[in-house]
Amino acid sequence: MTPNVAVETTPETPQIPLWNDPAHDIDTRVSALIEAMTLDEKIAQLYGVWVGASAEGGEVAPHQHEMDDAVDLDALLPAGLGQLTRPFGTAPVDPALGALSLMRTQARITAANRFGIPAVAHEECLAGFATWQATAYPVPLSWGASFDPELIREMAAAIGRDMRAVGVHQGLAPVLDVVRDARWGRVEETIGEDPYLVGTIGTAYVRGLESAGIVATLKHFVGYSASRAGRNLAPVSAGPRERADVLLPPFEMALREGGARSVMHAYTDTDGLPSVADEALLTELLRDTWGFDGTVVADYFGIAFLKILHGLAGDWADAAGTALRAGVDVELPTVKTFGAPLTEAVRAGRVPEALIDRALRRVLAQKARLGLLDPDWSPVPPALAAADPADPDALRGTVDLDSPANRELARTVAEEAVVLLSNDGVLPLAAPRRIALVGPNAEEATAVLGCYSFPQHVGVHHPDQPMGIELPTLRESLEREFPGAELTVVRGTGVDDGDTSSLADAVAAARDADVVVAVLGDRAGLFGRGTSGEGCDVESLALPGAQQHLLDALLDSGTPVVTVLLAGRPYALGRGVEESAAVVQSFFPGAEGTPALAGVLSGRVNPSGRLPVSVPRGSGTQPSTYLGARLAQASEVSNVDPTAAFPFGHGLSYTRFVWSDLAVDTDTAATDGEVTLAFTVRNAGERPGTEVVQLYLHDPVASVVQPVQRLVGFTRVPLRAGESRRLRVTVPADVASFTGRDGRRVVEPGELELRLSASSGDPRLTARVTLEGPEHHVDHTRRFHALFEEDSAMTA
Repeated sequence: MTPNVAVETTPETPQIPLWNDPAHDIDTRVSALIEAMTLDEKIAQLYGVWVGASAEGGEVAPHQHEMDDAVDLDALLPAGLGQLTRPFGTAPVDPALGALSLMRTQARITAANRFGIPAVAHEECLAGFATWQATAYPVPLSWGASFDPELIREMAAAIGRDMRAVGVHQGLAPVLDVVRDARWGRVEETIGEDPYLVGTIGTAYVRGLESAGIVATLKHFVGYSASRAGRNLAPVSAGPRERADVLLPPFEMALREGGARSVMHAYTDTDGLPSVADEALLTELLRDTWGFDGTVVADYFGIAFLKILHGLAGDWADAAGTALRAGVDVELPTVKTFGAPLTEAVRAGRVPEALIDRALRRVLAQKARLGLLDPDWSPVPPALAAADPADPDALRGTVDLDSPANRELARTVAEEAVVLLSNDGVLPLAAPRRIALVGPNAEEATAVLGCYSFPQHVGVHHPDQPMGIELPTLRESLEREFPGAELTVVRGTGVDDGDTSSLADAVAAARDADVVVAVLGDRAGLFGRGTSGEGCDVESLALPGAQQHLLDALLDSGTPVVTVLLAGRPYALGRGVEESAAVVQSFFPGAEGTPALAGVLSGRVNPSGRLPVSVPRGSGTQPSTYLGARLAQASEVSNVDPTAAFPFGHGLSYTRFVWSDLAVDTDTAATDGEVTLAFTVRNAGERPGTEVVQLYLHDPVASVVQPVQRLVGFTRVPLRAGESRRLRVTVPADVASFTGRDGRRVVEPGELELRLSASSGDPRLTARVTLEGPEHHVDHTRRFHALFEEDSAMTA
């Protein structure tokens, strides 16, 4: 990579410009490069261009969007380019030809600018690499339901390897928003309603993605999920304590323990201040306090929204300057405010060039760490290392992003994420002769996909293009799972069309069957095209359309009904809670979701998923989560009972677990100390299974109001039939910390309850301990985790 510019070179490497020389530290290299750049060249590194890869392997073409101005790459590229937005995720393109297109574009970019700097290519990867023919994994809400960080790390590493293989550098995931109102359409994109679960699973995803060389991007920083009434992009009313104790901890954890290298600001405003303009958040907290040295990228069009939506900027230059001052480094998805308006504002003295240099230093340092400034950098991605780029037709079909290994991993995540909510003994199904398969999602292949899967996000705009991946319907999976059964399939109603014309047929099929499998739930989409997804918010948590009417009719048939939910959020099920023979919840489980569900129904898979969000009993009791304080619980002074039908952490198994023999090393500990508990879990059933042990903390008396309980640790315990395990859990006092009256995080002396539980509603063993000594103040370096370890293993 030889720039066509006169530069100072070192005696040791006279042919290599200082900034290209890996023998020097990154700060030195970046400082030299900044010094050599013009203002136009500096600003060019601070924005992206939204492009689409060529289906024929040619260079990318700018993507036009209703928010975009026209982009002239020929005019832009001589100054350089910071990012390429979604070259694979904009339109269906064969992965090999997409890689070729990106490779040729990178060669063009480096040849056009004086310093030979390539662009960072970023993609969505919320439920797998969001491109055509790539594996669609379960959505993040299913990650949370698995309660299995190591499995999610493994999944993320596989996603990252696929992205890196074709030349992608950055992934816009994970979402670390904590669910505050399940009416919000983007609940499916979150990991759950508890900050510890979100932080632990999200950190595992970050580790996996980063292990593959992909820059993980934490979003949305911060408060997006706490919007009023669950409306997308509505104002946020969270106070500083809710922000500090509920919304921020997942980001703290993922940065400190996961090593995420990028953060994306949230769209929303909190108490009148948009995140994109919040210097206290993006600079003082994120960088000065937490020590983050990566890049802050704009959520798409978020900087322009300062003018369009928030009314904080009078023109594009004002918006750009406001975002830069707050701490935003990169404008995405395409150049708008950071282009000519910013350049003119700097030259006019409206925006200090020092702000440009500050953001540029972060961007160039990240590019250096990615190897993009090294002299041996090549635009050829690993997937094309042995390919002949002169023959695009020969490349078609040579890159496999949906490998058998990917599918097996997707199946494992889907299986671990299925939650058995209730069961009167009908499950597992014992070789039924006649199954009535009823409901809008019984034969809908895409019912397993979330809104950020490629088929639902992009593929819907290309109806003539094949799906790109195999998506077995639940009917097909049940036919394979129960080859001797007769399946009668009736739609009954649509997801949200209200059509009940086939209701009588559904009831007739139910009466003629041994069991009814009612497949209800959502259709993922964006901005009103679905019942779940970005911009698909709801007024209540009643089942969409006429689905509750269908369920009630099936319950009246007299045949046992197994209610199966393929959904992006929890729904109130009305009579279905008490009258269903069983209820099975799956949150958009991905391409292998229906085989996983069929395996649970047959008993081939023993369910071990646990609810990452509470399932409400009533459809209108939002916003409410299990993290409520005492005043948020049912009481005699309100006629509205917010008690969940199925609480956070709940999930059943086909075997039975017995917990016993709690021992506590001491009933007192220092406010900067720890307590160790030991207990035994035994599989008292006749088949292997996995118990999910959850540790909740209850603080009876505190200086500020606390949730009745909150999760501070968990572990999965696989046990053979009859097997017992003795577990030891070390609980640091730090996990009892909260934001005190003075705004500092504190561990206060006093009594605590540590509840070893099967769910937030099912405590099994309780230890009462007392913290002694002075108040102990902690910060983002505190100990986040209660540590579970195996003490011994015994077989009955």
